[in-house]
Amino acid sequence: MRIVNGLVFRPDGRWERLEIQCVNGQIERLLPQEADQEKKGSGGSEKGKSVRTRWYEKAGETYFDASGCYVLPGLTDIHLHGAVGHDLCEALTDVRGGGDKTGEGKQKERISDIRKRTLQAISAIAEFEYSQGVTQMIPCTMTFPADELTQVLKACAAYASQTDAADRAELTGIHLEGPFLSEKKKGAQKREFLQKPDAVKIRDWQEAAGGLLKLMTIAPELEGAMECIRKFAKVIHFSIGHTEADYETAANAFLAGADHVTHLYNAMPPFGHREPGAIGAAVDAKQCFAELICDGVHVAPSAVRAAFTLFGDDRIVLISDSMEACGMPDGEYQLGGQKVLVKGKLATLEDGTIAGSASSLYQCMKKAVSIGIPLESAIKAVTINPCLAVGLEKEFGSIETGKRARFLILDQRLDIVEVIKEAEGQINARKRDCPARTGCVRMEGLLS
Repeated sequence: MRIVNGLVFRPDGRWERLEIQCVNGQIERLLPQEADQEKKGSGGSEKGKSVRTRWYEKAGETYFDASGCYVLPGLTDIHLHGAVGHDLCEALTDVRGGGDKTGEGKQKERISDIRKRTLQAISAIAEFEYSQGVTQMIPCTMTFPADELTQVLKACAAYASQTDAADRAELTGIHLEGPFLSEKKKGAQKREFLQKPDAVKIRDWQEAAGGLLKLMTIAPELEGAMECIRKFAKVIHFSIGHTEADYETAANAFLAGADHVTHLYNAMPPFGHREPGAIGAAVDAKQCFAELICDGVHVAPSAVRAAFTLFGDDRIVLISDSMEACGMPDGEYQLGGQKVLVKGKLATLEDGTIAGSASSLYQCMKKAVSIGIPLESAIKAVTINPCLAVGLEKEFGSIETGKRARFLILDQRLDIVEVIKEAEGQINARKRDCPARTGCVRMEGLLS
């Protein structure tokens, strides 16, 4: 497969007109190209051409004509809970409310039900994320009892072990958001399931996840938190969040090995000139990446711009923190077993607490640009930065030879033109007029 005539976003933030040649799912060559050097004979590169006319065959190869478009790496969302009516932990909520499956005699049936529903939820979420330009995702759990989280993690490991689905975002890790959180800064997490940090539980969860546990949000002021960070920092990225920590406590957590902040500004003390708190400690910890929800609800535009100024565009990671209402109409939904009311882009619990977002990562990127963040900075924050934050940069996050062939094509208004994945000779594109898709995860094998 070749992508031609587009302006390609380079790792150093420049735009360059390149021909991208992909073989067996990898970027093989990047060749300099003059403007519209290679055109489709029947369609040309005129403005307004349909997406389908951009695809064509020549000398046995498939081409995509990206004339007038930006070519980006596929986006990476490292913090999302759900979308299109599904949530990673929805099975725990459904089972918990079912009544007849919580008895000891129904344990096997209950575990099977959690696994089945979790697999179905991941598949639906991943398909939606792909339609929004996300080609890699690290979904988040919520705070639930340890044994129930274990079943969700096992289902994630089973899903990820299958052949990468051509028409879905790939599950490249798991973010455990809870249960080691501050009670006073719990946000939309359930108080009764919060726990003190426990190294044995972390070990067991990582084993259940098959090593996929990439991120763990933790409140460093809790008893046992520092020990857990020191013990597992080489295999898990610890993220300071849902915390009351002061500057000194947070700074010590970063010295112990933490290198991430969960949704900057939200569920933590404010940044004060005398009491800078966890935010100030994160600014000073140069290895630290800071998540930011830029949906127009969680953080004011001036605070978004301030974050980019304080951290620099190399350390900001835009996230969606989306819940199941993302991609759905206004109405009543759930998050972590709690009722959520959604109107527009605002999602709240019944007491008014903000409960995740109803925006996709792509929408957050566009929002960032609309409030004055340079396009190049916003793109870094949804492509290479999240990959660097969790150790995925060798395969994803930038358009370079040897990396995976995953692309987001945008027009000059930043509207999605096409989403492309090439793997083992199979090309999947969001809008391409092609034969039946192949390579999808076969759910029946996972559910047995």
